[in-house]
Amino acid sequence: MDWMLRLQALLGEADWKQVVLTVMTPLFLLGFAMEWVAMRRRGTLGQFEWKDILANLSLGAAYQVFELGAYALVTGVGTLWFYAHRLWTIPANAWTIVPIFIGVEFCYYWFHRTSHRVRWFWSAHVVHHSGERMNMTTAMRQSLLYSVTGWWLFFMPLVLLGVHPAVVFFLYGCDLAYQFFIHTESVGQLPAWMEYLFGTPSNHRVHHGRNPQYIDKNYGGVLIVFDRMFGTYQKEEEAVDYGIVRQVHSYNLLTLNFHEFLDMWKGVLRPGPLWLRLKHLWAPPEWVRDRA
Repeated sequence: MDWMLRLQALLGEADWKQVVLTVMTPLFLLGFAMEWVAMRRRGTLGQFEWKDILANLSLGAAYQVFELGAYALVTGVGTLWFYAHRLWTIPANAWTIVPIFIGVEFCYYWFHRTSHRVRWFWSAHVVHHSGERMNMTTAMRQSLLYSVTGWWLFFMPLVLLGVHPAVVFFLYGCDLAYQFFIHTESVGQLPAWMEYLFGTPSNHRVHHGRNPQYIDKNYGGVLIVFDRMFGTYQKEEEAVDYGIVRQVHSYNLLTLNFHEFLDMWKGVLRPGPLWLRLKHLWAPPEWVRDRA
């Protein structure tokens, strides 16, 4: 019995988001290989550029290592503190797992939406959107700064309600794993009912577009229903122009990870009224302070 208690404690302290993503990595690479073969047979390999793919893979590997370290030092301690102050205890079982997952998806929607509309969070998320090509390795294009900017705080309402952090992060890892496979041009629009309910390749291509009507749309992960509820849904109607408005043309991992973060702080440090300087942290990414 004692060894079982120790095992439960060890499992509870693991970063289950990263466990899921690490275990799934071979399937991610297999999915990418199948995508490449399918597109090669169609003679449409324009979205595959090897410097870009290597940058994506390198960003993903660095992200996974950094997230494990951040969890050990900060995130794990923080989430367990919230759990210690929970209002109730909600077990994960056959009756609760689907509602908990919908709760995770709801928290993800607001984390994702905030990551586009608040520059502090955009300074991390911009890495994912700076790629100008769409293939499955684009999903691995992740930032070292996510834990610095505090992504995990968006999921703490579930923990405060009584869901164990291990359950929340495991389901979030499953959510992210699903999203890997919708970063592709190899799949067109799916049946209407699927496009209405779920995050699909078509819906997610829109999210990565810098076409004016596509910017800041389709934040959902597995589900697209919250976008429909909160007015951020956009159907794919024209060819997607991938990337960001202020495009950074680089394959350098340091540049990709830190260019927006450093630009944000340069704005904060520029002389002017304190409230305007701090606005660089919470204003939308497109906000520009008057230099006069």
